[in-house]
This record gives sequence, structure tokens and C-alpha cells, in this order.
Amino acid sequence: MYSLIARRGLLLLPVILLAGCNTVVMNPSGDIAKQQSHLIIVSTLLMLLIIVPVIALTFWFAWRYRKNNTEARYEPDWDHSTQLELIIWGAPLLIIIALGLLTWISTHNLDPYRPLSRLDADRPIPADTKILTVEVVALDWKWLFIYPEQGVATVNELVAPVDVPIRFKITASTVMNSFFIPALAGQIYAMPGMETSLNAVINKPGEFEGFSANYSGAGFSHMRFKFHGVSAENFDQWAQKTKAGGGALKRAEYLELEQPSEREPVRRYASVDSDLYHAIVNRCVEPGQMCMDKMMVTDTNVKAGMHHE
Repeated sequence: MYSLIARRGLLLLPVILLAGCNTVVMNPSGDIAKQQSHLIIVSTLLMLLIIVPVIALTFWFAWRYRKNNTEARYEPDWDHSTQLELIIWGAPLLIIIALGLLTWISTHNLDPYRPLSRLDADRPIPADTKILTVEVVALDWKWLFIYPEQGVATVNELVAPVDVPIRFKITASTVMNSFFIPALAGQIYAMPGMETSLNAVINKPGEFEGFSANYSGAGFSHMRFKFHGVSAENFDQWAQKTKAGGGALKRAEYLELEQPSEREPVRRYASVDSDLYHAIVNRCVEPGQMCMDKMMVTDTNVKAGMHHE
């Protein structure tokens, strides 16, 4: 009796342990992440339509045609059934078609580069809504957030108003990382010399976890930040407070910040060079470096001149 109770307890242990988990991916606070979680659920249910019957039939056949079941039909020369073939091939084919259509539609609707068309399932974006732009730089091993319209910057702290579309412009300083806030949207790669984008919106106030989802070296484990969803009024107050706090992020300060470090505390900068993000993307922060975009224009002009000659 005791061993039976112990076995049942072991079976229930994973459920008990998972009960205390915050499954933020499946219960997010942003509309894009909600659509992604819905996609996961629907895709899983579609696949279970074939997986569950196959597993059930495996056990049923093992039991039905066991050696000591003399009532089971024995047909050693049987080799074909049109009806059975239709079921075996037709059911998976229909599921694959459904998954393909679902993937096609969701891939376009949830394209991270696509501007948002709604705040959530019940609310379109008001016509007078102003999009918040945030420039994201993945450093070793910390995150830099630049607010070009507010003229401020932060390290390891991201603040955004609730129900306001956010457009993230994302890059990296040295190696590839991945920008990921599970409560907001899916992960987007941050790569040096390139810019990726993410459009998202947070629908509930709160403090959420953000981190790098791509291994990038020794300090990767601590490359985390807090994302605060606040009211529009509180966001304006935060921006004003940050702007009044002092401290400037110029190119010299950025080059110092760019050096590898771990467990960096939150920093705020009251001002930031207007062209700093452009210089980071184009690899020309240091004095005397030619920006990549200018280099490409120069190369194009040289090639065009050579072609005309």
C-alpha cells in the first residue's frame, strides 16, 4: 500500500512543481505574445489529433492481438485495405495542410517588421496614436536602450507606456545576441553591423523579465533587464525625471560602456548623442572610422565611375 502511494506521489510531483511556475510564454501581457501563444496551442492540438490516436491504437493492438487471445482473427496473408490506407494517409495530410495554412497566415500577421494594426483583439489602434521608438543595443553583457524622441538612454532598464505601439530598432556591438521579453513578443536577433526590428505593444502594467536568448560569452547568464509597463502619465514622469537626473551618453562614454562587464546596475543618461545609434549600427563610433553606409555609397560611386570609363 505504501509503495502504491509513493508511486502515485512521484507521478504527481511534476504537476505540483509546475503549479508554482509562472508560464509567461503561455499567459503573456502583450498582444503579439498572446497571438503567438494561441498559435502554439492550436498547432499542438492539431498535432495531437494524430499523435493521440496513434499512441492509443499502439496499446490497443498490443492488447487485442496478444498471444493468448485466441478470439482475435489471424490473417497472415492479409496485405491491403483501401479504407485503412485512406485513413493512414488522409488524416496526416489534412493536418499538414491545416498547419501549413496556419503557418502561412501567422507568419505574415506576426511579422516583427510589420507595423501593428491593433492594440489587442478588441481594440484597433486609434488614429492619433504616436508610436514609441526605442533603439536597442546588445552589449557585452548588458543592454543599452536609447529613446531618440525623449533624448534619454538607460542601461538594463526598459520603460514603455501601456497600450502604446512600440517600435524597437535592434543591433549589437560585437557578437550576435537575441532580444527577448516573453511577456511582450517573440525573440529577435541583435547582430553587429545590422539592424533588426520588432513592433509590439504591452497591454498590462507590471514588471517583466527581459534577457538575451542567444549565448554570447561568459557573462551571458546575467545579461538580463527589467521591462516596466506603466501608464502614459507615469512614462512621461519617468522620462522627465531621467532627463533631469544628469549625465550624458556621448561617444566617449559609449566606448567605455561598451567594454565587457557583468551584473551592471541600472544606469540612466539625461542626454544622448543624436547620431550615436546610427554610428553603432554602421561601426563608426570611434574617431576617424568611416561609417559602413558611407563606405558602401563610396564603393558604389567608384564602381559606377569605372563602368562609365
